[in-house]
Amino acid sequence: MPDDDGTLPDVPDLPGLPDLAGVAGLPGMGDIGGIFDSLQKVQDARSQTYEGHAGGGAVVIRATGDLDFESVTIDPEVVDPADVEMLQDLVLAALHDLASTMGAAQQEAMGALGMIDVGGLLGGGAIDASSEESDDPAES
Repeated sequence: MPDDDGTLPDVPDLPGLPDLAGVAGLPGMGDIGGIFDSLQKVQDARSQTYEGHAGGGAVVIRATGDLDFESVTIDPEVVDPADVEMLQDLVLAALHDLASTMGAAQQEAMGALGMIDVGGLLGGGAIDASSEESDDPAES
């Protein structure tokens, strides 16, 4: 179980048990130490704050790796009441940029975990920033 700060506790050496440092993992499991290191990196990635940008920084969205959205910043110069659709597009583009940034960080953190199914460990799974849904029923 993680400590209060979200890190995994150190496991003490237990008398009578062999030292498994440097021992290869179980067949088909890969390096167990590498897996634990990757799990720690995933936890670290979840606690980081990421930003998505659009319009050269005119719209910035901040969120943690757990998808806890912290802020949306919009440059007043891009707020045009006559062109609300442009502002909506900028916010959506910033969200896509944020999802892409977070997805890349999560993939990098996965390391030795590779394609192991970790279920909800990443706050609901990895983010696929490449899929874009259309609101146009004609495209469905």
